[in-house]
Amino acid sequence: MRLLTGRAARSTFALMDLEDASARSGDPLALLVRQDLDPLSVIELDARVAALEAEIARTQAKREKAVNHRASADVLFRR
Repeated sequence: MRLLTGRAARSTFALMDLEDASARSGDPLALLVRQDLDPLSVIELDARVAALEAEIARTQAKREKAVNHRASADVLFRR
């Protein structure tokens, strides 16, 4: 999975492969939080916010699906 935070022509910021980061640090979220935002332009920061908001929406949808699946299983196996 790749984290897209935007990229301008002169940016020093690059895409980060979260799987590689996870292998190095064990926690990609911790690495994301520690990332230096100073070199990023406003456009890059806007792209990063959009990517993070999209990831939040994806995570919330997955959570909702898991909750609904569990509720359906509980109803099905209730005695």
